[in-house]
Amino acid sequence: MVVSRAALREEVAAHPWRLLIGGELREAEGGARFTDVDPFAEAPLAQVPDASAADVDDAAEAAAAALPGWRQFTALERAKLVHDFADIVQAHGEQLAGLDAIDTGSPIANARFDVKIAVDQIRMYANFALEMKGQTIPSSSALHYTVRQPVGVVAKIFPYNHPLMFGCRVAAPLVAGNTCVIKPPEAAPLSVLRLGELLRDVFPAGVLNIVVGDGPAVPDRLVRHRHVRRIGFIGSEPTGRAIQKAAAESGVKHVTLELGGKNAMVVFDDADLDRAAAGAVNGMNFTWSGQSCGSNSRVLVQRSIYPAMTEKIAALVKARTIGDPLSEDSEQGTMINRAQFDKSMRYIDLARQEGARVVAGGGKPAGDGYDTGYFVAATVLADVAPDSTVGQEEIFGPVMSMIPFDTEEEAVGIANGVEYGLTASVWTKDLGRAHRVAHEFEAGYIWVNASSIHYPGTPYGGVKRSGVGGKEECLEELLSYTEEKVVNVVY
Repeated sequence: MVVSRAALREEVAAHPWRLLIGGELREAEGGARFTDVDPFAEAPLAQVPDASAADVDDAAEAAAAALPGWRQFTALERAKLVHDFADIVQAHGEQLAGLDAIDTGSPIANARFDVKIAVDQIRMYANFALEMKGQTIPSSSALHYTVRQPVGVVAKIFPYNHPLMFGCRVAAPLVAGNTCVIKPPEAAPLSVLRLGELLRDVFPAGVLNIVVGDGPAVPDRLVRHRHVRRIGFIGSEPTGRAIQKAAAESGVKHVTLELGGKNAMVVFDDADLDRAAAGAVNGMNFTWSGQSCGSNSRVLVQRSIYPAMTEKIAALVKARTIGDPLSEDSEQGTMINRAQFDKSMRYIDLARQEGARVVAGGGKPAGDGYDTGYFVAATVLADVAPDSTVGQEEIFGPVMSMIPFDTEEEAVGIANGVEYGLTASVWTKDLGRAHRVAHEFEAGYIWVNASSIHYPGTPYGGVKRSGVGGKEECLEELLSYTEEKVVNVVY
């Protein structure tokens, strides 16, 4: 184990968790707190600040006050401080990974990987600093040029499956010259609150602010605040729509939404079945207990290989190790909380009622050691009807649906026959078919003979109900935190 569970729980419980507002670490208004729960022990883990509307207002006001000074820093000066940000995350990586593991139920190996990705992405955005370029337009004998300037105060709101990694994406708006208020998930706030402590003296006071509260009041107040001009949200589709509505009701604001998915992996009969089976299991993100918007939760398999493929996937899933997230050999931990545990169990029961066969998992893991903890075994459902509830709705749990098909046209129709369009993948040795199917997919991020791998600098984001407003993890994301100004010099 990274440390003994008892020692880490004791350390977390005793720590004075605080908000970061205007360069000061402080309690929520009136000392209000809420209980953060350990999903493995099903017991209180820490008491964290429960911010009020007044706390949100203070954070937004602090960000607005810091904006004029911060935007005067050159792009390279801001990038230098963001590189310092990366150095700090890297130096404290083991502690931050431990906080995510105990707070989210994610295996420690997975949490360490999130730290690595976070550091790499922070540095990527810092290295993009000189790419915030303008242009000259030869439309007359005068000089016509454009410059990119920061939008203003930015709100970043993100979910519990990668709290530290998503929190570190604040690097993009910071490099662009914006000041920020970030709201970590109330279900797993610890790593981001610790990040606030570590970064308090890196940036000028008010440039980075962190507030968290129990429930929707904090993000709603933040989105509606008059100083907030730009909102970046990652999370569920219903919450994304609520944020769109609140933003529209309170002003004219630039909103980007990276939302859910019901992603299809299509396997044709000429594919390498062993590679495809391993890709399906890895792509389902069972490591996060399936709590990933990019998971290939629907595996569409050509009928002639459907029995063999189902058997291979089931065998791989049954061999996975599920246990204490702080154990070095754990490949899957827990769901984030009771609500998500119950949701997954309801969908599994519903799948049975709708005629699906459970070929792996199907409930709590068998054996000792699972009496407590929000464990749901990695589950594979065979013979799922494409139009069934389980075939259409995002579960956000460790539940994979196997769906047979006969023709290429049928496979594309099933893949596109949901409201979401985040990711998709096609497995085949036929290059022409690969390009045809990739072209027909209604999804924003597509793999050929791979699944669920993110590549640095490649634009990530979805279509349909999976997102709107721009791509992430790339230069386009950085530029989305700028506004283009046109200057015409007539002489």
